[in-house]
Amino acid sequence: MSTVSSVANRRLLSIHNHTTPLPEKIDGLVLILPRGDQVFASIATNASETLTQLRLNKTHILNYRINPNTYFSLELSAIGTRYEGVARHIPKANLFELSTPVEQGIPKDITITNTWAAIYALFTLYRTLEYIPIRFVYVPNTEELTRYLLISGLGRLTHNKKKVEGMENAIFLSRSAFWQGAGTTGYHTQGWLLAPTPTFPSLPSFTRSDMVIASHPLRPPKPHAGEVLYRRYCAAVGKSLEFVAFDIDGDPKRDGGLSQHMAAFHKWHNDERVNSAWGERGSLETHRDYIKGLLADPGVVPIMMRWNGELMGYVEIVWAKENHVAQYYPPDSPVGNWERGLHVLVGEDKFLGGSELWLRSLVHYIFLADPRTNRVVGEPKQTNSVILKAAQSAGFHNHATFDFPYKRSCLLFNPRERFFSNADRLY
Repeated sequence: MSTVSSVANRRLLSIHNHTTPLPEKIDGLVLILPRGDQVFASIATNASETLTQLRLNKTHILNYRINPNTYFSLELSAIGTRYEGVARHIPKANLFELSTPVEQGIPKDITITNTWAAIYALFTLYRTLEYIPIRFVYVPNTEELTRYLLISGLGRLTHNKKKVEGMENAIFLSRSAFWQGAGTTGYHTQGWLLAPTPTFPSLPSFTRSDMVIASHPLRPPKPHAGEVLYRRYCAAVGKSLEFVAFDIDGDPKRDGGLSQHMAAFHKWHNDERVNSAWGERGSLETHRDYIKGLLADPGVVPIMMRWNGELMGYVEIVWAKENHVAQYYPPDSPVGNWERGLHVLVGEDKFLGGSELWLRSLVHYIFLADPRTNRVVGEPKQTNSVILKAAQSAGFHNHATFDFPYKRSCLLFNPRERFFSNADRLY
């Protein structure tokens, strides 16, 4: 059978079951965790059943079996109405039965860290599912893991008034909660934020400059120069994306007096393609002064982007309330205290494709960095069709068009709830 027809048959089977879509590949590397550990999946068949085994590096951590005869939907607003249990529009998913490896006839515990890694693998393999219903089978520390899932918000129980056979022990894993970082900070160190910090308190502050007069919350201290802030493996391209705090000085021994970040920034802004968008062509000293000004501004965090360790682009993440863009918000959408904005450029031509991947990841990082950030804003030039298309793919919508003194811009909004409701795009 040809590959095309095989894939088509698998999709048809999924449609026939009207439940869990089957991944086109199950054997081999599934993902690389932010600190470098690798998760693999493989099919194991014995006399009675077929399981998928998940391994963390070389360690077998979990098995799962998709029950072909049991599938559930997570009903919310239908509960207590005549539509409960009969609503056909709510997506259904097969029950995933989770078990642990057995050593000398005894099932092993699974750690919270490995549980999160396994859930990451499930939402990578089955990324179109909003919820994955699971049941622990022969897991000695089921009570501990159930509490972890419910307390962290990674999982939730159903509250159906009408009894559904088998659902009373099911936990619904939430894709949205997973990508919002539920079950990471405070539980283990495997999350996308490599140096997570507690939520900064809300304290009054004020900004007065040539362009802005605004009251706003005090902003947290900036990250250390060269600190890796975020790392995520993008399965779609098989590469890891990193965001690194701008390092203006670098390592004198390694860089010979000019940091890698500063050298790349200077090179990129003297490229005609970049200069046509940013208009910051200039000398090395001019660019150094530009970065110094940003580093001294509490409202801006300059960041470099890397694919598999190779520098590819530059980002300025701003707090919108003390940025000049806040003056252009329409009355129906006032700027929020914790709202942030983006100014981005791709420096290396070979990385011009796939903008939606790093743009989605930037929005993901911003929402993870502070749970109070409910919206991300962009203001690209109205004629920049490439970035507008990438922004739409990343969840932005064009809320308004307005005129800066120097360009006509689209005011793009990306609300938190909508971004995470479409988290299947984070792959």
